[in-house]
Amino acid sequence: METTHTKRMKSICTGMESKLADLLLDPDSVSAKVRAHVDECENCRGELRELKATMSLLDAWEGPETSPYFLTRLDARMREERQAAPEGWFARLRDRLAFGPSMHVRPLAAMALSMTLLIGGGAYLAVWDQPQAPAADAAVVNDLQMLDSNAQLLDQMEAMSTANDNGD
Repeated sequence: METTHTKRMKSICTGMESKLADLLLDPDSVSAKVRAHVDECENCRGELRELKATMSLLDAWEGPETSPYFLTRLDARMREERQAAPEGWFARLRDRLAFGPSMHVRPLAAMALSMTLLIGGGAYLAVWDQPQAPAADAAVVNDLQMLDSNAQLLDQMEAMSTANDNGD
């Protein structure tokens, strides 16, 4: 069961990660309140010890030696790629976006996407929000068509009835 002191310390410890990093990298910039908390809190002291151990390991690590000709070869390869003739229009566009200055392309791409969404949304609304014919007009037309077919049926039945009467 947690005591009120433990709960209070947990609430104070939230957000201490960045303060511990500041305490490790620039101890003069950290307030006295943070230092007092780290002196009192075992969890924060442990975190600070782990950060110090990690930093000392990183300081001791040496990266592999790079070749002295790496940058020269990279520049030559980039120059070759820029000067090579692309295969088609798509490859030219891809290369321009990958190797060329792309700061002027981003606003144009954003504007094109916005226009596409606006036109697509407008087309969608124009297709699906067509004004529907009032239901009353449709019912009237349907009733007239039914009466017309009934009139034809009645004419046919009357013709049959007259033919039967004359034939009897």
